[in-house]
Amino acid sequence: MANEKILVVDDDQNICELLRLYLVKEGYAVTVANDGEAALAAYEKDKPAMVLLDVMMPKMDGWETCRRIRKLGDTPVIMLTAKGETFDKVLGLELGADDYIVKPFDSKEVVARIKAVLRRCGDKAEGKSGVLEFDNLRLDMNSYELRIKGQVVEAPPKELELLNCLASHPNRVYTRDQLLDEVWGFEYYGDSRTIDVHVKRLREKLAGASEQWELKTVWGVGYKFEVRQ
Repeated sequence: MANEKILVVDDDQNICELLRLYLVKEGYAVTVANDGEAALAAYEKDKPAMVLLDVMMPKMDGWETCRRIRKLGDTPVIMLTAKGETFDKVLGLELGADDYIVKPFDSKEVVARIKAVLRRCGDKAEGKSGVLEFDNLRLDMNSYELRIKGQVVEAPPKELELLNCLASHPNRVYTRDQLLDEVWGFEYYGDSRTIDVHVKRLREKLAGASEQWELKTVWGVGYKFEVRQ
């Protein structure tokens, strides 16, 4: 953990300084940015292990910044925002955020959440990498690459992680809450529509690939990757 880089992005300099002090005390190296454009520049330069990202910022808001970070890599992102509406939480998760903290917050809690997300992401890297192959489908979690009928299909990291979770346990039924906990890695209280949205997008990409397997809805329960015998 020592000397891992954390990028703190917030247009409130007092919040940035408070978080910087706490994180430096915990042994992290900290870079600060005060808007989305500066955040992307710092991200590409410093390659941080974690990004703390405010939502409401000048030049580029946190949603767009998160979206662009996701195109550059799978670095964990924790959203910091004064907004607590369910829609905002769902949007943050859909864009690939790993956790979500509503202001005002306790800095010790933020440090604890950072440690938990970094630990969880490390476990994922060690335990969930590998290749899954089914008829006309190849999912390589080492390179985060999905191929359908031999062709690469572009998909964001969270969609691939969701497919990996389901396809790693064929015919097992997962509830939405279980999928949120497995893929996003924290208990998410509120609207679980984000799972439905991700499944819908995956189905569009997998449509017509094979009659031997299917991403199937189990009504009243959740979803499963059904493999037909």
